[in-house]
Amino acid sequence: MKGINLMDAFSDFKELKNIDKETMAGILDDIFRSMIIKRWGADDGFDIVINSERGDLEIIRTRKVVPDGELDDEIAEIEISQARKVVDDLEIDEELIEEIKIEDFGRRNILALRQNLQSRITDLEKDHLYKKYSERVGEILTGEVYQVWKKEMLVLDDEDNELILPKEQQIPSDFYKKGDAIRAVIYKVDMRNNSPQIILSRTAPEFLEKLFEQEVPEVFDGLITIKKIVREPGERAKVAVESYDDRIDPVGACVGVKGSRIHGIVRELRNENIDVIQYTANEQLLITRALAPAKISSINLDKENRKADVYLKPDQVSLAIGKGGNNIKLACKLAEYEIDVYRENDTDIDDVELEEFSDEIDEWIIKELKSIGCDTARSVLAITKEDLIKRTDLEEETVEEVLSILRSEFE
Repeated sequence: MKGINLMDAFSDFKELKNIDKETMAGILDDIFRSMIIKRWGADDGFDIVINSERGDLEIIRTRKVVPDGELDDEIAEIEISQARKVVDDLEIDEELIEEIKIEDFGRRNILALRQNLQSRITDLEKDHLYKKYSERVGEILTGEVYQVWKKEMLVLDDEDNELILPKEQQIPSDFYKKGDAIRAVIYKVDMRNNSPQIILSRTAPEFLEKLFEQEVPEVFDGLITIKKIVREPGERAKVAVESYDDRIDPVGACVGVKGSRIHGIVRELRNENIDVIQYTANEQLLITRALAPAKISSINLDKENRKADVYLKPDQVSLAIGKGGNNIKLACKLAEYEIDVYRENDTDIDDVELEEFSDEIDEWIIKELKSIGCDTARSVLAITKEDLIKRTDLEEETVEEVLSILRSEFE
């Protein structure tokens, strides 16, 4: 009799679902044995023969022929009168070997078999997907944007697996539409509702680290080590690098000639400013480098409380703090110190705190000036009108009014 050819219907799973034929054969064997037990109460005497190469599945039943009236086991034995209806020349104690047709299981059982098979394949695919991406956490992946929603983006990999890029893992200035290619790091793999959910990220430090590995051969080869990365995604990042080979300048190698190596990384990160600094175990020197481009005059460290008082010339304070406070915020994270910035005392210069002008200048304007490191009148006057407009969110008229008020104090 012709075998049950179910393997062909699922042979494409090897290519499309990463399930090989041997695994499929094991699933089919389990499912049919369960159905045999449900139909006959046991699977003794039943052999399931699967040829994964041809795609054939046959169910063979073997029963011992016994005299009429001496049937002790309905599953393993058959009376001779019944056996001879199938094979007319059988004798007592011989075996009746017959093939079970799929139709013998009944329509309901066949439908249940198909549903069970699909469920098993789906579960196996989920397990495969979870294992595959769990092993790839931290790798960069290039996918295709399939759908953009308010809180997340759906990305497809080269096997059409669905990946999620949440809004909080996107760079604020990111803009993608359906069909665009996108690069991100595989951030983590969660199980939700018994299904794996692969989370991508473009804001994680690991993404920047992998970009350096792709663009800088010395980093990929291990000649340069990235000790730490801190980021304000889309705004600024600081990368501490170290080389154990004195012949290699780690900062120069990462930046490249005229910025050739780092330019591609900056472009990928939507023009995020990247400061590459040479790592050192000297905490005072590390803080000095972390606050670049500001030039530090002196530093007092409180190692026990992890605090640092940094003193600078007045014109360097705003550089140390950076736009929106990003520079000093990242320096604190990189050095793992709470950094406070102070101006050097200069007895020859008379100065006035901005708070003293609260009756003439609105509090929100004073706060905006402080955000760029200006907390005294002369620190504001030391910056040109154009730079003040550029660094703050103040209108030109507001800046002119503020400068006029401050100048009148020293006239």
